[in-house]
Amino acid sequence: MNKAEFIDAVAAKAGLSKKDTKGAVDAVLETITETLVKGDTVSFIGFGTFSTAARAARTAKVPGTDRTVDVAATTVAKFKVGKALKTAVSGK
Repeated sequence: MNKAEFIDAVAAKAGLSKKDTKGAVDAVLETITETLVKGDTVSFIGFGTFSTAARAARTAKVPGTDRTVDVAATTVAKFKVGKALKTAVSGK
């Protein structure tokens, strides 16, 4: 499912126009992004938690060669699945 299909599905389920739904989805994604940039977390009870994690600098080996490269330290986005979502997806 891509973003357009997601917006169509949410609009149908919520009984909203596609324009209003697109604005809401964009606002939610933008707010999550802004919160993660600040280093905070976003939690939806039962669904999951969006957070960030620091990755240290390291040396990595290029597959298929003996060459190594230095990988800079970075911050990455993480998502921890909540219990209700985990249960729903597993079918239990």
